[in-house]
Amino acid sequence: MKNESIHIIVKGKVQGVFFRATTREKAHEFNLKGWVKNLSDGNVEIMAAGEKENLNKLVEWCKIGSKGAIVDKVDIEHISKNNTFKDFQIKY
Repeated sequence: MKNESIHIIVKGKVQGVFFRATTREKAHEFNLKGWVKNLSDGNVEIMAAGEKENLNKLVEWCKIGSKGAIVDKVDIEHISKNNTFKDFQIKY
């Protein structure tokens, strides 16, 4: 199966609610590689690569988020280039 990559911006109350740590747990659960980081505007940015079905699971999770998160919007962009991430990490 062909791996795909997506870029996600999660908007809302998504910082200070363990969003990054929970995203990393979900990425491991869904066998995805990439990274997650907080943005200075209060949003969270995610780059993820893996099988389409598992990327879709991550997107669906992002719409709800971690306990305490209030997700207003999830922007998704499909990336054409192949990313060769070794694991899924939190960027600081």
